[in-house]
Amino acid sequence: MEMTGNWLKLDEARVAQELREAGGRLSRTEDEMVLDFSCVRRIDPGAVRALEELAAIADEKAVKVGLNGVNVDVYKVLKLVKLASRFFFVNQPAPSSPGGVGQA
Repeated sequence: MEMTGNWLKLDEARVAQELREAGGRLSRTEDEMVLDFSCVRRIDPGAVRALEELAAIADEKAVKVGLNGVNVDVYKVLKLVKLASRFFFVNQPAPSSPGGVGQA
């Protein structure tokens, strides 16, 4: 997981683990965190559970969690398990990528 400010870029091979780590970082986040899903093509049941846990922690800490670069297949899963409404969605390059937020 690569962290740039409040942006976390997820690695597809470790999505569930990185989502749990992100949950631990929420207590140090002031108001908002964005998770970059641009490298994630699919999520398994473990990742879905980790997202449910992350959403619960975010609600408890009053932190908004955004998902960036979510593909259609992942979005459909989030809709089916009724998690899509618990996050906001962003479609822009991550801050560390060319053309990303804060880049000239």
